[in-house]
Amino acid sequence: MARLPRLTLPGYPHHVIQRGNNRQAIFLSAADYPVLLGLLEESARKFGVAMHAYVLMGNHFHLLATPTSDGGLPQMMQAVGRGYVRYFNDRHGRSGTLWEGRYRSTVLQADHYLLACMAYIDLNPVRAGLVKDARDYPWSSHGHYVGMRTDKLLTPHPLFWQLGNTPFAREAAYAELVRVGISPAQQDALTRSSLGGWALGSDEFVEDLQKSTERRVSKAQPGRPISRTKISL
Repeated sequence: MARLPRLTLPGYPHHVIQRGNNRQAIFLSAADYPVLLGLLEESARKFGVAMHAYVLMGNHFHLLATPTSDGGLPQMMQAVGRGYVRYFNDRHGRSGTLWEGRYRSTVLQADHYLLACMAYIDLNPVRAGLVKDARDYPWSSHGHYVGMRTDKLLTPHPLFWQLGNTPFAREAAYAELVRVGISPAQQDALTRSSLGGWALGSDEFVEDLQKSTERRVSKAQPGRPISRTKISL
């Protein structure tokens, strides 16, 4: 069966995962991380993609971003992927592929999952046992949102601004959100939706989303035909 095209819709937040081929390391030195971040900043600006959150792990990375055009996100990811492979191969004396095929992504219902996805992204290094606190990991957007540093790559989503009336209030509220963490069900939903490429949100959200694209946005129920007008989540 042919693979479905990636679901990419302007104006919606997308959770993106890109992995190294065969889970190999995509960062071999501390100098590699800022190179990828620089490529992301340059390409996000060029292709009109608002970057809300990120984390760079040893063999993969996560992004949360909203494109302003149909082609913005894939163009950004293509430019970043090619540019980083050229850099990585030159610096580390290697050749060939680095990525595990094409990136994975999903469209999120912002008011249900955006802040949870930000926390999910920030907590990746904690779940991996790299740090005890998200504040201690340098290669994520967490430090920006809790007031530790300013990151030019990032464009806070309107839902983040609603966390408080002052910078301190927003930073404190977000830090508490990450400290509390997300439920196992949310974590599982965020992972499965991105890897599967299915939209994540309420039934009403998914049904409305389906009206804006011919690409199927949710997995069909086993044994049931796919309807072009209504897809079950």
